[in-house]
Amino acid sequence: MTTQFPLALIEQLADASRQFESTSKDLERNCWMAVHQHTHGVLPSEYDIREVPEALYLAVLDARRNQG
Repeated sequence: MTTQFPLALIEQLADASRQFESTSKDLERNCWMAVHQHTHGVLPSEYDIREVPEALYLAVLDARRNQG
């Protein structure tokens, strides 16, 4: 996958997504939460509808899937 985001950022967010595993094993959710926190500076609230960069989210999700 080609992305405009630095590999170091993608790996950092993939690692950060692991912190959410204590509340959910949903890989897609956890990656989205990490990208949301990075993008907006805060974790999403229950009704948070702000978007995250889709390309970054997909790159982080792909990195997590490749990490195993």
